[in-house]
Amino acid sequence: MQRAIAAGDFDGRPLDEALILELHRRICADLIPEFAGHWRTTNVVVGEHEPPAHPLVPQRMREYVLDLQERFSALPHKPDDLWLEALAFAEGKLLSIHPFADFNGRVTRVFIDLLTRLLDLPDVDPTPDPGEPTARYLDALRSADHNDWGPLTDIWRERFEKGDVG
Repeated sequence: MQRAIAAGDFDGRPLDEALILELHRRICADLIPEFAGHWRTTNVVVGEHEPPAHPLVPQRMREYVLDLQERFSALPHKPDDLWLEALAFAEGKLLSIHPFADFNGRVTRVFIDLLTRLLDLPDVDPTPDPGEPTARYLDALRSADHNDWGPLTDIWRERFEKGDVG
């Protein structure tokens, strides 16, 4: 997937549900063909977070991509805090919806790879280090579950400042 993204295979594709479903399908079709490229059909709990009920996933994903498209179309020409917040939204909201039965983290990481490519930003590894960085990241995701992008935006700023690039 990362080679396909780097080769530009997804350039020009709209940032929509079909793209996210395609990423999921490509990631896990060989392992779990029965639900690869399909929204989850059961309710789940992720830690203390309860994502939307499975019948709401298609609607929440539609709202997500429309919001994401609007945020990306309104970005200023030069990278600034709005760019960081847009990336925090892209990551945090997708994980909060938890649209798939499995592989949500992998899809999110691949989607982030694609977004940073489209924005002509360095490839960032969003996987936190063990210990305190992971605890802080999980706290930021809990904030994102409540549409508070600040903590995750701060993590995005640090990712670029520290040079956590892949």
